[in-house]
Amino acid sequence: MAEIQLRNVSKRFGDILAVDDLSIDVDDGEFIVLLGPSGAGKTTTLRLIAGLERPDSGDVLIDGAIATGVHPSDRDVAFIFQQYSLYPHLTVFGNLAFPLRSPRRRSSEAEVRARVHAVAEMLHMESKLDNMATHLSGGEMQRVAIGRALVRQPKAFLMDEPLSSLDAKLREELRIELKRLHRTIGATIVYVTHDQVEATTLADRIGILEHGRLVQLGTPREVYGNPVSLGAAQRLGSPPINLLPPALFDPVHMPAGTATVAIRPEDVVLHDGDTRDQRDVSGAQDALNLKVLEYSPLRHLLILDRAGTAVVATTVAERNFTPGQSVGVSLPAHSLLYFRADGRRIAT
Repeated sequence: MAEIQLRNVSKRFGDILAVDDLSIDVDDGEFIVLLGPSGAGKTTTLRLIAGLERPDSGDVLIDGAIATGVHPSDRDVAFIFQQYSLYPHLTVFGNLAFPLRSPRRRSSEAEVRARVHAVAEMLHMESKLDNMATHLSGGEMQRVAIGRALVRQPKAFLMDEPLSSLDAKLREELRIELKRLHRTIGATIVYVTHDQVEATTLADRIGILEHGRLVQLGTPREVYGNPVSLGAAQRLGSPPINLLPPALFDPVHMPAGTATVAIRPEDVVLHDGDTRDQRDVSGAQDALNLKVLEYSPLRHLLILDRAGTAVVATTVAERNFTPGQSVGVSLPAHSLLYFRADGRRIAT
């Protein structure tokens, strides 16, 4: 495996700046997930690493060597796409063996069979080797696509939303498989997605991309608990983070320049009775009485309302709530995040 480095890489398509001065170091054997919405520059970043696009400025390094001018076929990286792109006229064995039978990587038939069977065993596909690719389920086809990359034993794997076309159950199964594979082979993986569940369950580190720029890079826990911007805070969390107007709070307790106050739903504290008596006990900055709009007993999820402002709270308490009920709510000061009008986090 190998480390991958992007040094001040930029790429423009006409008037669109797809990647803007991007610098990332991916350690040898690390699983990095680039997370962001459509148009954030995720796929373009992968294509720059693979050599399918050439940067307008900056350099791509693979295993310490500058790869910017190296042909894609000579970079020794495997690209796994969203669509399976299997050869329909070949069996599973034929698809897995195809990279090893190409003129650039031709191997002996004994080695081909050994590596294909090893990968098939790793992916639990041994019983499907004689099946035609068109006779497989969606999850099996994606396993074969991943196996076709694994059999090459490349320096790094580039994965472009490989699970997004599968249903929820298959996505969950293959997330587990990908994480297991990473632990087994110690692969260097750069994976892009817009799905926060994939990012938080798979990544050693998550890179938040917005408009082609790297907003934040850190472990899932770091990005979730200490976001550097409003965009980063909104990218992780289900239910999403509450964004509240400063008018709900005592201005004495807020840092100057606050345009938005945010708090995670699990940090909202619910009370029985009058919140005026709870202020000192909870250690909250503010205590409010809000009306229950919705309640989901399966997730213990409440949507509360005060003067048109919705506040989402999650609780594990075994309590029943009904719409219209008044609930005491405290927002602990240590859980509040403050952001400027331009989305930058205000240090407190």
